[in-house]
Amino acid sequence: MIFRKLCTSISTSNHNPFFLYTKSPDPLHRFCSNPKLLFSQKNPILNPKIQSLSNLRLFGSSNSSMGDARRPPAVSIPPLETADKLEVFRAMEAALGSPFSSDPFVPNPNPLIIVISGPSGVGKDAVIKKLRESRESLHFVVTATSRAMRPGEVDGKDYFFVSKDEFLGMIDNNELLEYALVYGEYKGIPKQQIREYMAKGCDIVLRVDIQGAKTLRGILGRSAVFVFLVAESEEALVKRLIDRKTESKETLLVRIATAKEEVKHVKDFDYVVVNREGELENSVMLMKSIIDAEKARVDQRNATI
Repeated sequence: MIFRKLCTSISTSNHNPFFLYTKSPDPLHRFCSNPKLLFSQKNPILNPKIQSLSNLRLFGSSNSSMGDARRPPAVSIPPLETADKLEVFRAMEAALGSPFSSDPFVPNPNPLIIVISGPSGVGKDAVIKKLRESRESLHFVVTATSRAMRPGEVDGKDYFFVSKDEFLGMIDNNELLEYALVYGEYKGIPKQQIREYMAKGCDIVLRVDIQGAKTLRGILGRSAVFVFLVAESEEALVKRLIDRKTESKETLLVRIATAKEEVKHVKDFDYVVVNREGELENSVMLMKSIIDAEKARVDQRNATI
């Protein structure tokens, strides 16, 4: 009785393509006459492979004309071994139904602001000079300062040397990105230089002391790259400061004491470069690698001034 109801239910509510496609006037006859067949793997209801084949036979036969109407015309692709590259290229476009775009997959990297800092005597100027010689796309922002010019320095190249009154005027006019009073003299970064050269696609290099780097981190956040330059040891740093012969004994003691404290701030930077004595080229190569790595970032820094 239960078996008979099952057969009746299948015959009245069946939507299986097997039963629609079969030529038998009574598709259930063979199952009802042989109950074992109903539960065997030959039954398309229970066997997905047979069911999918039935679907293919059904739609491949009765709906073939409709499918042909919607199918795009076949495109002949020439043999890759002998055909011209442009010919194959155009055939591929035609086969896919749209032209290939020449737009880059990845946009050009954003201009970087690279902040280089570190204690006095670690060689910041030497590293930046070599870096500029090898990278034309780098613009070193000339810092304004109220201190006196040292022997060999050039106004407008090493610093913009201004009086204290002129510097205070720049502060009042909001012309500086950052400024500080260092060892009794003012130093500051003019904004306009940065804007002009970033608009040209140049990367910007800023040389600041530790205090200035802290201020810039507060202004620029993670949009700029902060690099800490340091000597290989405290002993090496003190010897370099002595070799400079630019300070009095009292000033030298202050610089040494300050440098010992400034080294503790290395954790606030993104990168550290150890500029060992006699290994300037290695330090410059490491700086280049840092810039290249930043240019290859998926999540680009985007600094605005």
